[in-house]
Amino acid sequence: MTDLTQYLTNHPRMIGVLFTILLAISQAGTVAANHSTYTGP
Repeated sequence: MTDLTQYLTNHPRMIGVLFTILLAISQAGTVAANHSTYTGP
């Protein structure tokens, strides 16, 4: 964990990039969950 902390300290812009990616993944998961279809009797 120290390596990641050191990297983010040296590259603070990556914090925003990682946050944006995390936000996009969570949004995509919500959309996928809401559009699931039920096929059956």
